[in-house]
Amino acid sequence: MASAVEDVLEGLAKSPAEVKVPITVAHGDGIGPEIMAAVLRVLEASGAPLEFEEIEVGEAVYKRGVTSGLAAEAWESIRRNRVLLKAPITTPQGGGYKSLNVTLRKTLGLYANVRPCVAYAPFVQTGHPRMDVVIVRENEEDLYGGIEHQQTDEVVQCLKLVSRPGCEKIVRHAFEFARRTGRRRVTCMTKDNIMKKTDGLFHRVFDEIAKEYPEIENEHLIIDIGAARLADTPEMFDVVVTLNLYGDIISDIAAQVAGSVGLAPSANFGTQAAMFEAIHGSAPQIAGQNIANPSGLLLSAVMMLVHLRMPEQAERIHNAWLRTIEDGIATADIFTPGTSTKQAGTREFADAVIARLGLRPQRLAPVRYATEEFAERELDAPAVEHRKAAAVKQLVGVDVFLHWRGTDPNELGERLKAAENACLPLSMITNRGVKVWPNGFAETFCTDHWRCRFHATPTGPCEMKVAPRQVLDLLKRIDGLGLDFIKVENLYTFDGEPGYSLGQGQ
Repeated sequence: MASAVEDVLEGLAKSPAEVKVPITVAHGDGIGPEIMAAVLRVLEASGAPLEFEEIEVGEAVYKRGVTSGLAAEAWESIRRNRVLLKAPITTPQGGGYKSLNVTLRKTLGLYANVRPCVAYAPFVQTGHPRMDVVIVRENEEDLYGGIEHQQTDEVVQCLKLVSRPGCEKIVRHAFEFARRTGRRRVTCMTKDNIMKKTDGLFHRVFDEIAKEYPEIENEHLIIDIGAARLADTPEMFDVVVTLNLYGDIISDIAAQVAGSVGLAPSANFGTQAAMFEAIHGSAPQIAGQNIANPSGLLLSAVMMLVHLRMPEQAERIHNAWLRTIEDGIATADIFTPGTSTKQAGTREFADAVIARLGLRPQRLAPVRYATEEFAERELDAPAVEHRKAAAVKQLVGVDVFLHWRGTDPNELGERLKAAENACLPLSMITNRGVKVWPNGFAETFCTDHWRCRFHATPTGPCEMKVAPRQVLDLLKRIDGLGLDFIKVENLYTFDGEPGYSLGQGQ
């Protein structure tokens, strides 16, 4: 299916003076309406052939009872135009409201979040004047699935879900982005020394795909030291690819180290749509005062223009913005006495950019865009995952999670021994992941949430081949003992390899 962009491009070739590209625009909450108004004025002054279709999203929509923050007509506009320029929104606190940003990204399949973090020294203060890092963040999975449960009086859980196709898409996107923009290195950051299954999968996929790009250097760092080095020595990084939560955190760190979160743009890409937004929030405390910096959203709009195959207008705006910064015109958040020459409000800063359209910076490096730099067609076509053949999957045990208010793991172990069957003997009890039975330590603090592992043995009657009916029989026995099981996780091997982790201390 041809994209909306391709349809419009075909029309432009026939009648460029008459056809405009429709995009959906959301003015957002807090400072959103102010900075969006400034950005739209700059876009119009640049001559970009755009048609703005406005929708309402965010706090007001939530409060009308639309729990997603997006009414049906807004979804229709986004799906029709396939390009959304969105100002920050406010998610009401409490009441179980879900993040609109996460809903948009996941519902539209916007799997890649691309966040450039660039220093503009000496005109924006930073300790790292040569910094130029792009964070490529997985956008749909990880803990941002938002699947949470309270399981006992004392324990809640959040499920971390990571898929091979999701890893393949984002890692390939990072390498394709590096290749097409002339970047030299891609760094993967995970915590697979602890989360060996989830983060381990991301790392393994990274290593597999890196082999397909021999001209690009690759490396892996544990996220804690990676974040530390990003904050201390960002010049050593070029493109960083990581999971959803880590990417959210380190992109804010990187943007602030570069000079200001208020300057940082972002783009969200999928195979059917794209969304462009500043990385900062709605800042309601300064709303309506004409002091907000529109730069993050303006540079996001520049990324949008390149995506829409309008590199000339993108260059025109970006270079004018650089010249404005270079001329010392700054909003309050980045104004520096001695370097800045004039403090401008939101509207006045947009006026200054418009006045410099057609000019190029003199000290900062001018930008030049290629049509493929952020283009959906080139970046997403090779990112389609290739599903591997199904592994041989065998049920070998079960983890039964109990809500039990006792304090002695040995007492619980003795009770559970009465529930085990020949195929599924009790092998371990953990509390918050730490083994407490058998041979636990009295020093280990325990809550009311217990994981009880029943696992087949090679010498047992089932020979490591458990049937589902044996799990059901075990659960009936546990229930008969008056124990409250709150969750069950089957334990499988895949091609003979365990698909589950050991307990800490096991």
